[in-house]
Parts: sequence; structure tokens; C-alpha cells
Amino acid sequence: MRLPEELLTERKKTAGAVPVLVVTAKTWAKVQASLSAAEVNWVKAHGFEPGSGRHLVVPDAEGGIARVLAGPRGNGPADPFDIGSLARALPAGLYRLEGEIPDARLAALGWCLESYRFFGKAAPLAALVCPEGVERREVLRAAEAVWMVRDLINTSAAELGPDELESAIRKVARKFGAKLRVVKGAALMRQFPLIHDVGKASPRSPRLIDFTWGPARARKVTLVGKGVCFDTGGLDIKPASGMALMKKDMGGAATVLGLAQMIMAAKLKVRLRVLVPAVENSIAGNAFRPGDVLKSRKGLTVEIGNTDAEGRLILADALALADEEAPDLLIDMATLTGAARVALGPDVPPFFTDDDRLAEDLASHARNENDPLWRLPLWRPYYRLFESTVADLNNSSDSGYAGSVTAALFLRRFVENAKTYVHFDIFGWTPSARAGRPRGGEAQGMRALFALIRQRYQ
Repeated sequence: MRLPEELLTERKKTAGAVPVLVVTAKTWAKVQASLSAAEVNWVKAHGFEPGSGRHLVVPDAEGGIARVLAGPRGNGPADPFDIGSLARALPAGLYRLEGEIPDARLAALGWCLESYRFFGKAAPLAALVCPEGVERREVLRAAEAVWMVRDLINTSAAELGPDELESAIRKVARKFGAKLRVVKGAALMRQFPLIHDVGKASPRSPRLIDFTWGPARARKVTLVGKGVCFDTGGLDIKPASGMALMKKDMGGAATVLGLAQMIMAAKLKVRLRVLVPAVENSIAGNAFRPGDVLKSRKGLTVEIGNTDAEGRLILADALALADEEAPDLLIDMATLTGAARVALGPDVPPFFTDDDRLAEDLASHARNENDPLWRLPLWRPYYRLFESTVADLNNSSDSGYAGSVTAALFLRRFVENAKTYVHFDIFGWTPSARAGRPRGGEAQGMRALFALIRQRYQ
């Protein structure tokens, strides 16, 4: 569903907007003094208090809405998106924010993100007047990208395979005049053998999607996204519970596409390249097997310890291609390991890099954008955990330890020339709804990364 731009209206269109007054324990006495006697009685009758996480619609004399009182949660650190949760709770109409708002930009973004719908008819909008001092176009650009990423992740695998993922990427590339090529068939087998081997058991052809945008002489920023449109686990088949959400296994591809859209829409001064290996990990007589030794684009051989560790295989070939032109910044994003969820839960994706300065900057942007991330180490002694006696390395470890770290180290073997490399192990999903984050697909890390890239290359 496309984001309606009227969801966040221009400030000149404030006529008739209902005030949403954000109240805290500090401002509550002053607010009460501004209310009429009837409004005070209404507030008391409904037991509204600041810091309760509740809101109260206060009627006017004609039965319309005079104002809305909103009390953000008072226990623990406030979520900047909390006010945005009103987008679903309030009747259709036009609203404006008043009172003490810690971050008006994130409040407006939270409003737009809370309004997202994937299934069902579009509901009448509770629209928001863009707060003073907030760049409306910037908020809409971020919200549009998040909506697109969510739509892609939420779409069932029956409706989104490698063909459809390619079509979605083509649409974005065409919109911004990017140059796109697709490698598949015999050419894929020759140039990207790991991508081919992972996807060859599916009737939906595997491929590498590659597009570039921006001046050739600008600094190179390359994004690589895992595009496994459905993952059965292969011959090491997943249980039903593990397969239930595997439509989201292309979440890395969706997220780098959203990030690319933000970069191109903002016209950042970079030479952007996006690489998406798109496959379906299926089961058939020609599926790759445990114990197989496969050759990669880079020339390294890989023993298959587990066919359910397929994401790192397709990323390895794509990263090897990306690394050949030594980009200034190389980023990959992938729904890669359950170990990352065990370590940090569904809300906080880990990232891995050798660049301490980038890690510090990224952590700062993650806080500023309300887009949480956490650095984990590329602990090189753990290379021993996926050694092989018949190949250069194994694609999985028997130890059961540090699964997210070993997956990151595996990918690191395929990057030598990039000036800075960072790997993200995202979940791409919100399991239970929170303010600004409906249950379903989610664009984790994307907004923090955009802020970092904009700061460095604007």
C-alpha cells in the first residue's frame, strides 16, 4: 500500500486541526488550569492522568472533538514513537501536536509508521499537521521507504518469489533512472556458483539482481541484501514452526532496497550499487546436499555442513562481486541467524564491523533515529569453529556457540578490498505490535544507516 502524502499535511493547512495536547506530570497543573469546568469534570470522570500511556478525547459543546489529551507512558524511557500510536486510536480527521514533545520529528514519523496497513481496505486517515521545525519531505521519505519494505516482507511467498522480487527492484531502479542487469541461467552457474547451487532445486529460477545509480566517479557505496524468498531449510528441512515466517527471509533484500530508495530520493552524492541474490531454498532431487563441496565466485571452496545455512552462501558470491571494485562502504543486510535473536531478541539487530569509528557513528545514529542496533564482535579465534578437512571452510558450525558471530566471520572471508565493511543480522519482523511498529515486516537498521550515509556523503 502506498503511503498517502496527506497523512502528514503541510503546516499551512492547519485550519480545523484538532489540538493534541501532550501532557506530563510537570505540565499537568498548567493544562488543567486552561480547561473549562465542564472539561475538568470530563477528565475526572474518565480518570485521565499524565504518564498513564492513555489519551482522552475531550468533546466540544456540539459533540465534536475540542481537543485530545495525551499522556505518554511514565515508566521507564519514553519511546519517541509513543505519540504516533494515536494515528490508529483517533477518529479520522486532522490533528496537530501541542505541548512538550521531546522529538517532534520522530513523533511525526511514528504517526506515519503507525498508520501502515497491509491487509484489508484502507481506513479513513487520522492525519497530522507537520510540526513546526520538522522537514515534512524528510519524514515522508523515511515513511515511504518503511512502508515499501513492510509490504515486501509481508507478502506471502506464493506471491513474491525471485521473479516478483526482481520486478519490485526494477520498479525502484526505473523510477530513479538506475542501470539494472540480471544474471541467471548458465551465466549465473558460471559466475555465481553458490547462488545457483542454493536456488537450483526450485522451479523459480535463482538470479543475481544488480543495479547502479549516481556518478561513476563519486564515492562508492554498495548494498547487498539477502533475497531468499522462501526457505524450507533444504534437505536439512526446518520444522513447521521454523518455516512459518520464512516468507520474511528476503527481509535483507527488502531493507537494502528501501535504503537505496531513500539515498536516491535524497540525491546523495554517491555512486550507489545494489546487489540482491534472489533464490528460493527448496527441496528436490537436484538440491544441494550436506557434505557437498561447492566452489564460490571468489575461488574458496565451501563444505556444506547444513543446507539451512544457505543465506551466507548466496551472500558470499554477491559480496565477492561487490568487493572486486573496492567500495568505500560495503553493507550487507540479512535475516541470517536465530542466534542473533537469542542474543538480542527481536527488537535489536546486531551489526559487525572492524571500523570502530563507523561503529560509534552508527550507534549514535541508531539512538537519534529510534532505530536500535548493537555491535557484536568479529572474534577471529572463532574461525576454528567452522574449519573443514575437505574444503577451505564449512558453512556451519557443530559447536552450537556464537552462531551470529561465526556467520559474520564466514562472510568476512569474502571481503578483502572494501575500505569499510559492515554486516547486519536483522530479524525483519515485529512479533508484537508497539508504537509505530505494527505486527509484521519491519525495516530494521535502515533509517540509522541512511542517517550515517547522509552525514558522510551528502
